[in-house]
Amino acid sequence: MSLDLERAIRERAYQLWIESGRLHGNAEAHWLAAQREILSASFGSLGRATATAKKKQSPRNTSASRKKRSVR
Repeated sequence: MSLDLERAIRERAYQLWIESGRLHGNAEAHWLAAQREILSASFGSLGRATATAKKKQSPRNTSASRKKRSVR
């Protein structure tokens, strides 16, 4: 795990601990919740970037594709 990712998870887990009233004994639950949030946000943005790149590459409704359809 990269240091930046681990740091982000640690900081979010700390925020969750504070939000839960600073009760001790739930460190693992806070860590896992923070890890899930951070990783889903990271992978979610990765998926959006990939989908955007695919849309840019797709030659939908170009004049060449319209000509092919009209010939048939």
